[in-house]
Amino acid sequence: MPSAPVDLSAIIKAYDVRGLVGTQLDEGVAEAIGAAAARVLEVGPDGAGGPLVVVGHDMRPSSPSLVEAFARGVTGAGGEVLVVGLCSTDGLYYASGALDAPGAMFTASHNPASYNGIKLCRAGAKPVGQDTGLAQVRELAQQHLDGAVPLPRDGGGGVTRRDLLADYARHLRSLVDLRSSRPLRVVVDAGNGMAGLTAPAVLGTAAGLEALPLEVLPLYFELDGTFPNHEANPLEPENLRDLQAAVRAAGADLGLAFDGDADRCFVVDERGEPVSPSAVTALVALRALAAPRSGDDGAVVLHNLITSRAVPELVAAAGGTPVRTRVGHSYIKAEMARTGAVFGGEHSAHYYFADFWGADTGMLAALHVLAALGEQDGPLSALVAAYDPYAASGEVNSTVADAAATTEAVRTAWAARGAQEDHLDGLTLTSPPGEAPWWWFNLRPSNTEPLLRLNVEGADDATMRRVRDEVLAQVRAGSPA
Repeated sequence: MPSAPVDLSAIIKAYDVRGLVGTQLDEGVAEAIGAAAARVLEVGPDGAGGPLVVVGHDMRPSSPSLVEAFARGVTGAGGEVLVVGLCSTDGLYYASGALDAPGAMFTASHNPASYNGIKLCRAGAKPVGQDTGLAQVRELAQQHLDGAVPLPRDGGGGVTRRDLLADYARHLRSLVDLRSSRPLRVVVDAGNGMAGLTAPAVLGTAAGLEALPLEVLPLYFELDGTFPNHEANPLEPENLRDLQAAVRAAGADLGLAFDGDADRCFVVDERGEPVSPSAVTALVALRALAAPRSGDDGAVVLHNLITSRAVPELVAAAGGTPVRTRVGHSYIKAEMARTGAVFGGEHSAHYYFADFWGADTGMLAALHVLAALGEQDGPLSALVAAYDPYAASGEVNSTVADAAATTEAVRTAWAARGAQEDHLDGLTLTSPPGEAPWWWFNLRPSNTEPLLRLNVEGADDATMRRVRDEVLAQVRAGSPA
């Protein structure tokens, strides 16, 4: 049991578990969450979902002991645990999908080394979020920690171990055929995260697979949860600088950067320039729509509300049905299942695939980008230009005292000028009908910090900058100018 009372509402949020190791997340907390998860995910002896839960972890020093504690919680409740060891988050989703078993991935993604966390999924890699079981896990685990409900200790479950890396690599290779690609030189920045394990298996021959027409130049492949070279968060521009320099120095065709648990993939072109995740979303979406499939030809593609306007335009032009969603993997995975979507993309570089159980995998997105580039003779910058025609601000964060009041002040000011609004996720305002050049912006509060996150897109750079600067002035003044 933990040495001090723990309030799980501080570490179990809308999508996953994440907290400071030792003070918020220790072995006692992990065991309590394991026991609760066994009940909610139905892995105990009376559960309808079967007795097995698959558990994997990233390279953080704290991960192995937390996994063992979680497994004690599950086995104490009567569940069987299959530990797959070191893996990426999408490797855990592969295991959950292939084995049709619930899963738990121990990772804090791109957070600093002092953090760890848990991403849970149901059998078949189905999501577990605030509205799909995570709240129940939090409530039950809190009861165990508070002593209101004793931890089960005599369930009789057991722990086995199995390495699924080669199976994961073979599955991804079966979904995208790169054998006819022209030779490509690619720099891969693993950021000392789990792509240092998965990239050699999928892109190389480490898993015993045949060689692809790729020359992979590794950058920071050494697994090190202290992240000695840079944070494993490619969303921040400074964390791409080493990759950009390496691509230019090597004359590479492109560069790939993964976050700590390797479920997100960022791309830079042959010039070292970042490729917008919206452009990657559009590129992969069109490949998914063009692939043979059964059923209705008007296949659904999901895009979250901060992706470029170009994404739904290109999807509709290709005969698909674009569906706009809120931000967050648990929401998008639920929509993947509800709509039968063939693909979904987020501007944060999460990419979701129907042929990967509706789950997100950065490595599969990378394979599609490599295949698209290798099927034609031009550079990546020319290939993606058609998918990125508009001007975007990227995400701009502002610290505010009262996010709700600030958002309402911005809404009032722009609505008075005829802007159209919706509240699918935060506040989205769009230029009045008929106004040219067009623009839109989204303002969302952070789930964990006193921040407002702003994303702006415009028909041209001047329009985007004008709207961005005006909204930021309003946000940072606390009221409209």
